[in-house]
Amino acid sequence: MISASVSPKAGAAPARAIGLDRNLEAIHAKDRKRRNLMENLTSVRFLLPLLAVYIVIVLIPFLQSIVFSLTDYDGYDFANAKFVGIANYQAIFQDQTLLAGLGFTLLYTIATTVLITAIALPLAVTLNRKFFGRNFARSLFFFFSVPSMAVLGLVWQYIFSPLGTGAVNTVLGKLGISPVPWLSDPTLAKFCVIFIAVWAQVGWHATLYLAYLQAIPADLYEQASVDGATRGQQFVHITLPQMVPAMGVSIFMLLTGGLKVYDLPFTLTTGGPGNATYTVTQSIIVTGIGSGRYGVGSALGVMFFLCCVILVALQQIVTSLIEKRLS
Repeated sequence: MISASVSPKAGAAPARAIGLDRNLEAIHAKDRKRRNLMENLTSVRFLLPLLAVYIVIVLIPFLQSIVFSLTDYDGYDFANAKFVGIANYQAIFQDQTLLAGLGFTLLYTIATTVLITAIALPLAVTLNRKFFGRNFARSLFFFFSVPSMAVLGLVWQYIFSPLGTGAVNTVLGKLGISPVPWLSDPTLAKFCVIFIAVWAQVGWHATLYLAYLQAIPADLYEQASVDGATRGQQFVHITLPQMVPAMGVSIFMLLTGGLKVYDLPFTLTTGGPGNATYTVTQSIIVTGIGSGRYGVGSALGVMFFLCCVILVALQQIVTSLIEKRLS
């Protein structure tokens, strides 16, 4: 009888191969970690200048504003400033001018955001269709957003002048209508500021929506047409869900731009009549710099920053919920 014996070397070879593979995997893993670390360090080097600028221009001044808001700092010698706690924040709610500025800023932000979104989206859908003079129409609507708001405020100040020599009142006078106090009536002044802002920005946001519309595959509309869907149904079930990301970008820009508005109301009405078109930014400048009440101005700036953060955070949450529901 011949007995079969297994050589120890025959079993050791696979074990050495497995150990060698594991060593190679460990070496490759270390190399990957080293490369990732080097890439991260390279990215950090590129970000350091931007981070330094952000710290110097944004973070440090914001922290200084928090400190100033707790003192009676007058802008001259901070060593003589006294700690007053939340007295500056309490003064904001007792100053009718500052409250008027906050109220009109919120009204302007909400009104322009809603109106521009409601007009720009259908306008973009219309400009996306084929018709004679389409390129000219696109350029015309976009041109409205080219001049700065300060320049538009000066131009529209003549157009909406409450005097009989104003452009609108001149036309109304020829029709036998008495001059309308466009910029001297509080309600009409608010209407004029919001109207000009919508007129100036709707073309730009329509162009933004148009760029997203052109990225929607045409096959979706062709299939919907074959299935008998109307244009309204196509807009609700195809266009609108595809436009949610664009609406998020547009609304974000409208909210942030509306909350920090200053140039248009100031050049058009200088915040008047009375405090009807007074804005938070103008309040911070007039109170903090013009009146030397840096503590109150800083407190208003801090509160304004927190309001902006809350509104933008709510907008991002609502947009993400809508995207999830429509996706």
